Formats: sequence, structure tokens, C-alpha cells
Amino acid sequence: MLLVLCASMIMFAPGLQGNYRASAAPAFAKGTDISWVAGMEKQGYTWKDKRGVQKDVLQILRDDYQINSVRIRVWVNPNMNDYANGYMNADKAAELAARAKKLGMSVMLTLHYSDSWADPGQQNKPYAWRSFTFQQLMDAVWAHTVYVMNTMKEHGVTPDWVQIGNETNNGMLWEDGKASVNMKNYAWLVNTGHNAVKSVSSSTKTIVHLANGFDNSLFQWNIGGLVSNGAHFDIIGMSLYPSASDWSTKVTQTVSNANNMITTYGKPVMITEIGMDYNQPAAAKSFISDIKSKIRGIAGSKGLGVFYWEPEAVPGYNDGYNKGAWQADGKPTIALEGFLN
Repeated sequence: MLLVLCASMIMFAPGLQGNYRASAAPAFAKGTDISWVAGMEKQGYTWKDKRGVQKDVLQILRDDYQINSVRIRVWVNPNMNDYANGYMNADKAAELAARAKKLGMSVMLTLHYSDSWADPGQQNKPYAWRSFTFQQLMDAVWAHTVYVMNTMKEHGVTPDWVQIGNETNNGMLWEDGKASVNMKNYAWLVNTGHNAVKSVSSSTKTIVHLANGFDNSLFQWNIGGLVSNGAHFDIIGMSLYPSASDWSTKVTQTVSNANNMITTYGKPVMITEIGMDYNQPAAAKSFISDIKSKIRGIAGSKGLGVFYWEPEAVPGYNDGYNKGAWQADGKPTIALEGFLN
């Protein structure tokens, strides 16, 4: 822990103390990840509401589906010419966040600590960090996190939530932070990101986010390992991508896991990613409605929200993503109606 403290002190700059406070987050977040919006707009995409009227997709999400929160990813040094697998650096993320903020939406950031996708199968260091010592890696996590937070601040946005990593089932920033190899390193990286967020905004909540929300053994190992190694974070995040045939079972398992995490570790839970095939809109609507109601109904208001991942995606976007909620004709499916009420 001393090493983390030293990293925090080395990278700490005057004037960044945690007195910059976020506005109140919603009691329950009904959210969508909108990270592809900026790149899709550069590619010429537009969106229509269910009546066929072309509008800002963020306005459609808010006005037609009661979406009160957005989730936006941030990469360290992405390819700015790749709108689907790059583009979202701190500046582009802040511009998109400011648009949502003007519509009254709360903002979650997902810090991937990579130049492109970080997920259970890949947690690649940014190219510029590849030869760093572990101390240098922690310093880089601190500096990047503070930079992102201050870039948001310059755009008038204080994130309500910040994920320290994305789907870190086996840790982050491999190999140094690979949980199955060195759980303590993983915990210290989480601590560094958490402390960096708090140094700019003391009220912003930090999240550790794992995929497969139904897998209690994974969460016990990962979250338990973090806690036993002294990691500090505020919320446990989960992903869930069921099929039209098994979503009810998966929701039951995920809610059970959520309750177990709350009881065991005393931390609230948020479902930060869900999705289902666009060509199963009725099942997707039922799935969203069910998980929304059950997470919101967790005792003690410990279920904080549900976010749909990239509903603005059209069928087959980015070489085959089919879990969006818009059709090829530019109009939405009925899936997001599951968020209503």
C-alpha cells in the first residue's frame, strides 16, 4: 500500500484536491453506453425515433425511453482514424459527455487503460507503457486518470461513476496486473485508479467491472482477491449478455450473485452492460424490464442501475455486432421500451 501512496504523491498536483463534486446521481440509473455515437456520426449515420422522425440519438434515448444516464469509454492513445475500434480518447469522450450532460443525463466513464478494447480475453497495455516497470505503470495509471478527469472538468462534466478498467475478469494491464499471476498488483492498480479519481472529484464513485454477472465463483475469486489485498473501490459492476432462450435463468443467477456480493463485501451493485440480438426485440424488451425491476428492487437500494451496451448500433456494425437496438431503416426496435417506468 505504501507503493500506491507514493505513486499518488508523486503524480499529485496542487489544485486537484477532491473538492470538485459531482451533481447528484439518479437514485436508479437507466442507462446506455453511447461510445460509438461520435464515430458513427463521423461515418454519416443518423437515427430516427419510432415515428420515423430524425433526431439526436441522445434526445431519443432520453425522451422516448427514460434513459437518464450514459456510459462512455476512454482509451489512452487510440487510432483516431478507426471510428469503431478507436477514436475515443479523452477529448472525444469529454465532448460526448458534455452533450449528454446538457440533456440532463448523468455520466459514467469506462477507463480501459489500453489503446483499444480491454475485455476478459485481452488487457493489453497502451503501446507507450509496454516497457514500464510496475512503479512506472502505476504512475501512468495515476497520470492518465487525473488527465481524463480534468479533461471532463474542462468540458463542464463531473462523472458520477468511473470504471477502473473494463471487464477485468483476470485483472488488467497484463502481464503485470494479471490477477491469476499477481492479485496484489491488480489490487494496487485498482487502488491507484480509485485514488486518482477521488483526487479530482471526491464524490465520483469508482467501479470494478467483471463480465458474466451470473458467475458467482468468478466474482468471489476476483472481488474477494481485491478486497483481501486492500483494494478500495465503491461499486461492483457486472455484464450480462444472455440469449432469447436463457435470459430469465441468467437474470435469476445474476440477481442472486448481486445479493451475495452485497452481503459478502458490503458494496452496491450496478449492471453496467447488457445486450441481446437486435432480431429478438420482444425477448430483449422483456429481459431489460425484468433485470431493471429486479436490480432496482434489491433491498436497501443497493442495486444502482442497468446500462444497455451501444443500442445505437445498426445491424452488423463494426464487422458483425448485432446486439444494438436500431434497425437498418434507422428506426429503433421495441427493445428499449423495457426501460420505461
